[in-house]
Amino acid sequence: MPQEPKLLEPLSSVVGGFLRILTGLVAAAFILSLFSGVRIGWGSSNGCVTASWVNGSSTDTSALFSSKEGAQVSVIPEYCAADMDGYQRILNVLSELPSALLLIGGLILLNMLLKAAARNGIYTLQTANRVRVLSWWLLVGSVLAEIIQANAQTALLDTLTTEAPYTAVSWLNAWTPPYLAVLAGLGLLTFSRIIRVGADMREDIEGTV
Repeated sequence: MPQEPKLLEPLSSVVGGFLRILTGLVAAAFILSLFSGVRIGWGSSNGCVTASWVNGSSTDTSALFSSKEGAQVSVIPEYCAADMDGYQRILNVLSELPSALLLIGGLILLNMLLKAAARNGIYTLQTANRVRVLSWWLLVGSVLAEIIQANAQTALLDTLTTEAPYTAVSWLNAWTPPYLAVLAGLGLLTFSRIIRVGADMREDIEGTV
């Protein structure tokens, strides 16, 4: 057990340090917004949405840009609000905030997991439970975050152009499936079961000594 904290390095130090830096940046941004009057928030400052699926977005514009022979330059339109209203501001925030909350929440859960594992041991039921919580956070949270962001981006784009109305097709084009996060969540769910088996074996061995 005394060697187990060493097995968690360098991940434990990196996560703890990054979380402290992130907390400091958020606190500094909040203090700056209070004393300087500068509005610091989530989302694009002018409510911009890039729509690669809008008709005409693949128009060849090689004549306008420098490119080598045989290469084509395509333009992807970006729609921005000249003056966002309240509804657009909410959609603008929702287009980025869920991913940020997913990252911050995941870091907090991972940091708690590593500290508890270093203190109480890796092969314990507590560690297995914390790994399972983190896995479900990634599995469910990543899917929900992408769904919310895709809906917000599609709805915001609908307020900025008539070329991309809010439809199921537009939503699917805006949605990015979180393959890596889902695979990581499934992997952690598997490891939580492995750790639970190891914890049971450890208890059996300690009981026979």
